[in-house]
Amino acid sequence: MSTHFPAALSTAQTLAAPLRDPRTAWHGTVRPGGRAWPQSLAGGAAGIALLHIELARSGHADWVPAHTWIAAAVQGEITAAANASLFFGTPALAFVVHLAAEATNQYRRALARLDEATLTITRTRIAHARARIAKGERPGLREFDLIRGLAGLGAYHVSAHPSAPITRDILACLISLTRPIPDGGELPPWWTPVAPSGEPSPDFPQGHGNLGVSHGISSVLAVLSLAHLRGITIHGMPDAITRICAWTDQWRQDGCNGPWWPGFITADQAREHHVDPMLRPRPSWCYGIAGTARAQQLAGIALREPARQEAAEAAMLAVLRDPTELDRLQDPGLCHGTAGLLNAASRIAGDARTTDIREELPGLCSRLMTQLALRTDPSPELLDGTAGIALALHAVSAGGGTGPSWDAVFAVA
Repeated sequence: MSTHFPAALSTAQTLAAPLRDPRTAWHGTVRPGGRAWPQSLAGGAAGIALLHIELARSGHADWVPAHTWIAAAVQGEITAAANASLFFGTPALAFVVHLAAEATNQYRRALARLDEATLTITRTRIAHARARIAKGERPGLREFDLIRGLAGLGAYHVSAHPSAPITRDILACLISLTRPIPDGGELPPWWTPVAPSGEPSPDFPQGHGNLGVSHGISSVLAVLSLAHLRGITIHGMPDAITRICAWTDQWRQDGCNGPWWPGFITADQAREHHVDPMLRPRPSWCYGIAGTARAQQLAGIALREPARQEAAEAAMLAVLRDPTELDRLQDPGLCHGTAGLLNAASRIAGDARTTDIREELPGLCSRLMTQLALRTDPSPELLDGTAGIALALHAVSAGGGTGPSWDAVFAVA
């Protein structure tokens, strides 16, 4: 496999080295507010296993730490309860084990059990969503988002089981989410009655419309577009992609340095058809350009709309060339920080109509490595910590491989 940015690869391997052993990776403790649940992809052993699996799959490390972290991730009782999702519990472990099994031909029995449990979870979540749709009610974020909901489960099934009936079922459910509901007015059917936190709040008495990838409709847009691009044909899928794009187009802001999308829309903003430019989100994966531009690019390619694809790529390029925007990312991590921007930019560059974005990647790698040198309280985790940063640097340095992608969990591949 070719290496495009040797310094990034070297840094990724350096970051991974202290994380080889679960007994020492956390130095026996978890920092305040940290997440050490073994079965958590975001903050536990499952996420760190993902790093070592990817290094081994690409030939840049041996399989010993990957096997060790998988064992750590599956220890104890594995949840298949209502809170199980792509990032926690049985589905999270199924995703991790699937990547290892695909590369090694091991873990087949464990994967079969995890997949069966994930299938049951997915069917239950689909049934709940269909019942809610039948009542004409609005969804909560946790019904459909990437971290906790159907978009995340869909991302797993599209990646792991593109031809399976459950994949068609969950995609059909996501399509149904985009169809108008009775008495919905001008608000889209995915308008949720809760705050961006996912809970009711007096600050959002009429709910909001979420455009983010972590918790909003851009995750559904990305998953449907990725499925379409992989040849999964379901009646109504292009129409669903088009409906989401029509709404996000209403809220695309054409700034002096390129287009951008808000993180979410309040009821007041919807009535006034206006978003204050000061509310532009930082260019992160979760709510900013890193996530929304990639979703828009995928939709443009899926719908064969060059103008949409070019607008998404222009949005990313503008950020990469704007030091002020880049300075807004003070965190190096995947979710809120520079690693997430780097990974999304690399994915966009791989499908872009020009080489302009790719030419900016070395500078972004250097920026990320500078941030790493300034960290004072590094966490080992995937979502906000060292494992995720190492994965982003490894991915941009090693290029795209074959088979399932680790960053399918972020709906960028």
